[in-house]
Amino acid sequence: MTEPRDDSATPNDGLTPNDGVTPNPEKDPEDWVTGDEPMTGPQQSYLNTLAQEAGQVVPDGLSKAEASKLIDELQERTNRGVNTSTGE
Repeated sequence: MTEPRDDSATPNDGLTPNDGVTPNPEKDPEDWVTGDEPMTGPQQSYLNTLAQEAGQVVPDGLSKAEASKLIDELQERTNRGVNTSTGE
């Protein structure tokens, strides 16, 4: 008899946080290859949520890079991007 498959398990790539692997450094949105493309659906949805909390309106026609910058700005204003344990 075959064991039931656990689809909730996450794949193990064999790396642990102490394997000396450095995470990708954050790139400035201005340097993104696709930064001038229209913002993604998830960016727009999250921006609308943040903007509503901040009492702002999201401008039409933002690029991915512009949306990313506005997300950062609105996260700071709404304290959604703040890590409460470290204050960052």
